[in-house]
Amino acid sequence: MIVSMVSMPGGTVTRTHVSEARERLAASRFLLVDIELPEEKPSDEQPVAHLLGLEAEDVAWLGKEGESARVEFLGDSAAFVVPAVQAARITHIHAFVTERYLITVHRGPAGTIGSLTARLPHERPPDTVAMLFLLLEEALDTFRGSAVQALLEVEDLEDEMFRHRVPQHVYRLARLRRRGALLHHALLPYLQVADETFTRRMMNPGFPEERQKLARDYQHTARLVLTDIESLQNAARRAFASYSSLVSGEQNSVINRLAIVSTIFLPLTFLTGFFGMNFTYLTNELESRDVFWLLAVGLQAVFLLIALYALHRSRLWRKLRDDDLDN
Repeated sequence: MIVSMVSMPGGTVTRTHVSEARERLAASRFLLVDIELPEEKPSDEQPVAHLLGLEAEDVAWLGKEGESARVEFLGDSAAFVVPAVQAARITHIHAFVTERYLITVHRGPAGTIGSLTARLPHERPPDTVAMLFLLLEEALDTFRGSAVQALLEVEDLEDEMFRHRVPQHVYRLARLRRRGALLHHALLPYLQVADETFTRRMMNPGFPEERQKLARDYQHTARLVLTDIESLQNAARRAFASYSSLVSGEQNSVINRLAIVSTIFLPLTFLTGFFGMNFTYLTNELESRDVFWLLAVGLQAVFLLIALYALHRSRLWRKLRDDDLDN
């Protein structure tokens, strides 16, 4: 367990022991305490709330694995389970805020917390609630960054497909489409809970105006991030449709070429099959060399020229020629 404390308003970061953090929580007026738990839960791990002296049943979930999205106001405190993107995977940051301190708990390193602590000396939030909204915005930024990066990859991949399509493109598209679905699946339930809770809280006449503004700004940012993720999903669907169209076009081109070959060789096949029959007339009367050249070769040449002329005058031939020029 790694415990870090950020003393405000200076933003000084110090590493400490959980017992000292417990003492500071009881005495400090403006403090951020971040607890990094090991990624693999040890068998003898004690509840974080108990270690920090938070004996209320409302925070017994703090630091537990598998907690679903949570946004709750508990009188003078609030509890959050915030999803964030960490190294292309979804992590969850548990946050508990009061008027005096903000506690964050997560398993393994969290870049969101590092970005937050880097912003604090410059942003200088006036209280713990403003610091909480900075944390929520940092978590949203991880989703926005991942969605925008994936969207640009989809667009580049679509351009590559039109220049030269290869089978690997479909696997890359599937991976990007899955990333969009993962981001949407992780963020949407949290935003629904947050929007409902913030809206209900803002209807309370006792909710301060400056905090209402923070909540409204956060809701607006959240909708924009969700729009970015939906844009990624739409772009991935469009790219898959483009890939399918390219495959269909190539298949149509192959079928057209097979149709040309069939058109050319169908009369030849008929003639060879017909004159290969052992009828008496064919075996007794058509025996001279001149008849052979006239019927066996001459008719085939005539039919071949007629077929080529018909194909040359048809749209099918011109379409194949245009396809070859485009490729």
